[in-house]
Amino acid sequence: MTLIAVGLSRRDIAEYYEGFCNATIWPLYHDVIVAPEFHRRWWDAYVSVNRRFAEAAAAAASRAATVWVHDYQLQLVPGILRGLRPDLRIGFFNHIPFPGYEIFAQLPRRRQIVEGLLGAGLLGFQRRSDTTNFLRACRRAAGLTTRGNDVLVEGAGERTIRTEAFPISIDVDAMDELATRDDVQARAKEIRAAVGDPPTVLLGVDRLDYTKGILHRLKAFEELLADGSVDSDKVRMVVVATPSRERVEQYQLLREEVEATVGRINGEYATLGQPPVHYLHHSYPKDEMAALFLSADVLLVTSLRDGMNLVAKEYVATHRDERGVLVLSEFAGAADELTSALLINPHDIEGLKRAIMAAIQMPPAEVRRRMRALRRRVRENDVTAWADRFLSRLRAAS
Repeated sequence: MTLIAVGLSRRDIAEYYEGFCNATIWPLYHDVIVAPEFHRRWWDAYVSVNRRFAEAAAAAASRAATVWVHDYQLQLVPGILRGLRPDLRIGFFNHIPFPGYEIFAQLPRRRQIVEGLLGAGLLGFQRRSDTTNFLRACRRAAGLTTRGNDVLVEGAGERTIRTEAFPISIDVDAMDELATRDDVQARAKEIRAAVGDPPTVLLGVDRLDYTKGILHRLKAFEELLADGSVDSDKVRMVVVATPSRERVEQYQLLREEVEATVGRINGEYATLGQPPVHYLHHSYPKDEMAALFLSADVLLVTSLRDGMNLVAKEYVATHRDERGVLVLSEFAGAADELTSALLINPHDIEGLKRAIMAAIQMPPAEVRRRMRALRRRVRENDVTAWADRFLSRLRAAS
C-alpha cells in the first residue's frame, strides 16, 4: 500500500470530525438516539475537508482509475471528484446505517449530501433497508427519478447510478488462525480463571458508544441477578468498552453512567474478590480479542442501531469448536445474515433477559447446530468476497 496523508488541523478535528461527522451525522444516521447538533460552521468545515480529500485523490489517480470512497466522513467526495476527474470510475460504500427520510430530512444540507453521493457510479450500503432509505431521499430531497435500485441523474449527459446492499464482513481465515494458536488458547483459559472460572461467561465487546446498548445489557443482567435467575458465582459478565471520541460530551456522560452502573451491580452482588461484572475500558490487540472470544460462552450484541457489527462475525469465526451462543440485536446489520443467532430487541429488557437465559441453558447439540450454521454463513461471505463483489459490480455499473 502507498498511503497519502490528508492533514487536518486542530480546528478541522473540532469542527469537521468531532463536529459535523460525530455530533451531526453519526447521531442522525443512528435514528437520533441522541439529538444531533446543527452548526453552519461545521458544515463549512465538512465541505472544506471533503474537497481536500477529493483533490488528493484526483492528483493521485491514474487515467480511468477506480476510486473507492468510504463512509459518512466523505459523502461529498464522489461529487467533487467527478467534477475534477470525470474519467474516473468512482464507488462509495457507507459503513453506517442510512436513515429513513423523516429523520434524514432534519439535515439542513440534505440535498447537497445526496448530490455529493451521486457522484459515484455505484453506492453500496450494509442493508437493503439502507438502500431503500437512500432511494427515497433521492426522490424527496433532490427530486430525482428512481427505477428499481437505480437513480437517474440528468445534466451534461444522463447518468444512471446503481445502489445495492453489500453487507461487509471480516478476514475469516485470519481470525480462525488466531483462534487455533496455542498461546491464544492458553490466554483464553487464563481469562476464564481470572474471572473465577464460572460455568458461564457472558461477554460484550464494543466501542464505548451510545448506539451499542451497553446500558441495556447491564440492566438485563442486573435484573437477572436481582430476581435470582442467575447466581453471581455461576455467571460472570465481561464488558469490554473500547475508548471512543473521549472529547465529545455525550461519550463522557455515557462513560460515567456505564461505570456507575457497573459499580452499583458489583457493590450489590459481588462476593469477596469476585465481582459479577468485569469492566475493561481499554483497547486490545487482535490476539487478545480472539482469546476473549474463546473464553466466552455467550456473546451479547445489544446494539440499538448498527450498520453491521463485525464483533458478532469475529466471535463466530473464532469458534471452530462450534461452542458459543450469539445473542444479536435485530437492529444490527449482521442480523440479516446471522439468522441462527438468538435475535433480540434490546429495548425489550424482558425479552433480552429471556434470550440470555436461553443462551445459558441451551443444550450442547443446539449450540453446535446454531454455531455451525453461523460459521458457514460468515465463511461464505468473508471480507475478500465482499470487496470482490463490490468492485465487480462497480466495473459493470460503469
